[in-house]
Amino acid sequence: MDTTTPLQPNAKLRRPGEFEPHAKTWMAWPHREDLYGARLPDMQRSYAEVAAVIAQFEPVSMVVHPDHTQTARAQLADAIEIVALPIDDSWIRDSGPTFLKRTDGGLAGASWRFNAWGGKHAPFDADDALAGRILAYEEADIVRSFLHCEGGSLACDGDGTLIVTETSLLHPNRNPGLSKAWIEQELMRMLHVEKVVWLPGDPLDLETDGHVDGMCCFVRPGVVMFEYNPDPTDLHGRILADNLAALGSQTDARGRNFEVIPIPEAYDVEATSEVFARSYINFALTNGGVVMPTFGRPSGDEAKAAVARAFPDRRIVTVDMGAVAPGGGAIHCITQEQPL
Repeated sequence: MDTTTPLQPNAKLRRPGEFEPHAKTWMAWPHREDLYGARLPDMQRSYAEVAAVIAQFEPVSMVVHPDHTQTARAQLADAIEIVALPIDDSWIRDSGPTFLKRTDGGLAGASWRFNAWGGKHAPFDADDALAGRILAYEEADIVRSFLHCEGGSLACDGDGTLIVTETSLLHPNRNPGLSKAWIEQELMRMLHVEKVVWLPGDPLDLETDGHVDGMCCFVRPGVVMFEYNPDPTDLHGRILADNLAALGSQTDARGRNFEVIPIPEAYDVEATSEVFARSYINFALTNGGVVMPTFGRPSGDEAKAAVARAFPDRRIVTVDMGAVAPGGGAIHCITQEQPL
């Protein structure tokens, strides 16, 4: 059903941590030749590989534009469910719903406004409607927001804490005229968190304007992984260090200082576009696994070792993201977990 905002006083929701059990993972099939050109077939192969790997751990539903279902079915493993819905692009972390759980076990989800990262690509009206369509498909409660926000902007610990970046959510191409205080209150209302931790973000990110999922993620409440660059002269490394310092000056909703597990960014990978996502932390957590990007460089071994330290009980599988990263994201950006 479509739940108008604000929620009824007795409606109790929670945004689970991504490390909690999943019912499935959602993805969206890339089909835009006008956006991706000659790279599109390689992107499709990468998406199919990611879907097949995740399906080893949990079910996968792939949203496919109705005109492209045959192309997708020919490349996807039989276990992958195809859900034919109108879509513009394939970054479902940002255009899809942010799933919530009701305390009675029911499913709900936040449907944010979506404008393609500040109008960077067009059209985006189908993606703006995608979250509501997926939630309707799952017969989940729909909680709508006035806020332009993407799932990659949000890192929740499932225990009352949300981490976001200023460069993304406060950017005038998202929510002009809204103060930081208004945005924070709407985030708390929508996600039912108790504290919002603001990081400065990344002004060099020309695609997402510095999504938090390009620099950090929760391992469990009170513990985060955070990217770094070992070169002290690297400009992006200094930006990451500034964000880490901002995190270190704050506590979570329970008053805990954040324990940090460092993970290198892909510092030795040559960018093939100005929005290339040189991020290893942009991985997807699954039931019992971590599906993380690789680029065939030594930094990938360092990153995998760091992930193994953070998630010792999970199996780690890597997928080459050389065809996807030039679009500005990696595995976390092309997936959206639905909690169990």
